[in-house]
Amino acid sequence: MTTARLILAIISTALEEAAIYVIWRWFLPEFDISLPFPVLVGIMVAWAAFAISLFVFTTRTLKKQVPVGLPSMIGAKGKVASSLDPEGMVRIKGELWVATAAEGDISAGENIEVVGEDGLKLVVQKATGSKWPIR
Repeated sequence: MTTARLILAIISTALEEAAIYVIWRWFLPEFDISLPFPVLVGIMVAWAAFAISLFVFTTRTLKKQVPVGLPSMIGAKGKVASSLDPEGMVRIKGELWVATAAEGDISAGENIEVVGEDGLKLVVQKATGSKWPIR
């Protein structure tokens, strides 16, 4: 996939460079605008540098794998939206999730931490400490 994107990037950059040359050679003189050759070279080098940096940035971004699903929620912190006795709703990162209390009941408004998963439900416990913000 990266090789195909690289070939496409090279072809498209070459076409863009050709378009810059055509504009410099034939279009600008129609309006009595003349730019020296070193300016053309500078513009083309800057455009090539931009295209290379964009390709590198895009490639790195596409290679990153974002953790998805309930296993990625372990360790997340939030607040209880409706009492967990032992099941209820919790708010984590602005989203409501069905959760089960790992130990005992947890009242609405208390801070919680995700410690596991059970099917499509989160398993939570009361959070210890106050070093993290709740949203």
